[in-house]
Amino acid sequence: EFTYEMDFEGLERLAADPSNVLMLLCNPHNPAGRVWRREEIERVAEICRRNGVRVVSDEIHCELTMPGYRYVPYGTVDPSAVVCLSPSKAFNTAGLQIANIIVADPGERKLIDRAVNINEVCDVNPFGVEALKAAYSPEGSEWLDALRAYIYENYCLLREYLGRRLPQCAVARLEGTYLPWVDISKFGSDADELAGGLLDKAGVWVNSGSMYGDGAYLRINIACPRQILEEGLERICGYIEGACMNNIN
Repeated sequence: EFTYEMDFEGLERLAADPSNVLMLLCNPHNPAGRVWRREEIERVAEICRRNGVRVVSDEIHCELTMPGYRYVPYGTVDPSAVVCLSPSKAFNTAGLQIANIIVADPGERKLIDRAVNINEVCDVNPFGVEALKAAYSPEGSEWLDALRAYIYENYCLLREYLGRRLPQCAVARLEGTYLPWVDISKFGSDADELAGGLLDKAGVWVNSGSMYGDGAYLRINIACPRQILEEGLERICGYIEGACMNNIN
């Protein structure tokens, strides 16, 4: 198991550059699986405020936290930030195309409204509105609690399965989201190559880490029925055992 921490020295350096005026924050973080602690978010806010950097916080996975971790809305630390939310990840409603942009300043709200209209992403549909209301209802909250418990059990299954079959693969500690981040560097295979082989030969579609800037990792989606996850893990392990074990350093 491993995890990530923010590079505050690097953030200080970048924020001090006058050409950098905006920071995009991912909270919780995808693909690192981190749920940022309040002290981390407060430090981000302080650095950005001191250097005149505005923050847009993408919090689309905010409902999906693992046991023992608490999501801290960035807007509670920096009320001037722009915060983006949607029920689409936790409640699987992406096809209904509805989201929320929260911004306190009326002038900035008008600019955002103009931008979404210019880009023709402003129209919502009645199905999306009703789905959002259902997601944020007491019944939706009860369903979400059950979902989080199920995803956590899927995460434990993945860790046990990989630990037994592919102990060379370290898994990042999953604090939030449903997307474990798996280190495949010891197999000597590029993530694009391995992901392509898994799709073509094993019929399993995973994300190559190169999409996120590092070809030594795979990202696996565990938001599925456990039977499908078990079959997927069996195929992943079988393919890697056959194709990569001879390449271990």
